[in-house]
Amino acid sequence: MKTPLRPLAAATGMLLAATLTACSSDSGAGAEPASGTTGGAGPTVSHVHGVGVDPADGRLYVATHEGVVAVSDDDTAERVGDKADYMGFTVIGAKTFLGSGHPEPGSDEPADRGLIESGDSGRTWTTRSLAGTTDFHALEYAHDTVYGYDSTNGVLRVSTDRTTWDTRAELAALDLAVSPEDPDLVLATTESGVARSGDGGETFADGSGAVMAFLSWPEPETLYGLDQGGGLHLSTDAGTTWKKAGTVPGGAPQALTAESPDHLLAATQDGVYESRDGGGTFTERLPIAGAAH
Repeated sequence: MKTPLRPLAAATGMLLAATLTACSSDSGAGAEPASGTTGGAGPTVSHVHGVGVDPADGRLYVATHEGVVAVSDDDTAERVGDKADYMGFTVIGAKTFLGSGHPEPGSDEPADRGLIESGDSGRTWTTRSLAGTTDFHALEYAHDTVYGYDSTNGVLRVSTDRTTWDTRAELAALDLAVSPEDPDLVLATTESGVARSGDGGETFADGSGAVMAFLSWPEPETLYGLDQGGGLHLSTDAGTTWKKAGTVPGGAPQALTAESPDHLLAATQDGVYESRDGGGTFTERLPIAGAAH
């Protein structure tokens, strides 16, 4: 029987403890973000919260603890906007990104930025809703709907207009995935395994099976999961069973996006990596310098 899941402390369980230590509620107002360049090619990056490709220019965009970084085909990198801490992040169209997180030091914005949107590939951002009350640590866009995990309050929120929100189940989760063919089928990664909802996130069954840190669902029969050690897994039955598809270099995971069944982007503690063969091989696109929290 499905019941709403109650939030747990972030420090309990290896999954949440290992990953959420990088993401405190005041991370945008603490120490000065890392600066300098990596290999002379762009800004130093200490932690990654999201990855995606902008169809407008084909570049890789990386949401980090120190702003949004764009990586070109020749692997040169540049910070495209401010040095804010971008937590939840997703590319939803040409030059159009959704995000959340915390402002850069010295800003007069609220510590929790709610849902923010960029229409110029991350150069500038506009607040859409929930500023001062919500920090989304996971954002998914599917079926013209935003699904967001509100880490401040431990709830799933859903919006069709990016302004008004329906508050759904309470749960302790790290990442979300929504079925490409069924808007009511939502998965969440928890410390006890992948939790499943068949009613759009109103309720979730208890987490079970493989423990994944991050999920990405590019096609109905292609669901990827990234475990705590960087192991990449593939499910063809909506997360009921999994098989090993490969290993992302660099250790503990930080983000996963499947642009297609073959084209994968993943961040670990050592770098941002790309695969063009469904996880068989990975190439480093952007190094990560190390924690700066």
